[in-house]
Amino acid sequence: MENHPILAREGWLHIAIVIIAAVLVHYFGGWLWALPLWVATVFVIQFFRDPPRTAASGAGVLVAPADGKVIAVGEAHDPYLKRQATRISIFMNVFNVHSNRSPIEGKVMEAWYQPGAFVNAALDKASEQNERNALWLKTDAGEDIVVVQVAGLIARRILCYVAPGQQLGRGERYGFIRFGSRVDLYLPLGSNVAVSLGDKVQSATDIVATLKR
Repeated sequence: MENHPILAREGWLHIAIVIIAAVLVHYFGGWLWALPLWVATVFVIQFFRDPPRTAASGAGVLVAPADGKVIAVGEAHDPYLKRQATRISIFMNVFNVHSNRSPIEGKVMEAWYQPGAFVNAALDKASEQNERNALWLKTDAGEDIVVVQVAGLIARRILCYVAPGQQLGRGERYGFIRFGSRVDLYLPLGSNVAVSLGDKVQSATDIVATLKR
């Protein structure tokens, strides 16, 4: 299990700002004027919560890279490795934990950042039009996995902390997206998908697929 703050470091400044604003307005203007800011404080704190997770284990197992709802499952073109692949897309609303975790252990072969639009991340076109950051992972068995952070309607910051050449463990935290977004997984065709449309998944702990052996 990881040892890291329960509240994501990416949110410390935001949390401090909204708490200070609420305290000042409460002190000088009273609780009624400060009430919207206290509500905002609760929202910001819950958004940046980041509980530790223990990754599911098993040969060839891929875990969810994000908390959220499965909104796409099926064959699709992988625009990064130029292949047909099995795609699994997970939509994160503003009430989900927004840290991102590696779906499987592997070496980061390449990373691609693409600026773009900020349409609703639940729409399929978001995978091609929105701001996004993709990682190509190669497992010890030589399988190629692509995991893509996609910005959403109000998401304005994709954070990724790894670079080509680094090794990631299954379920290891590698990035964060602020305020509503999605993550796409591109897997080799023939992978055994373990989720269906509409399923709610939790990063690291829930299995979304198993690589074909």
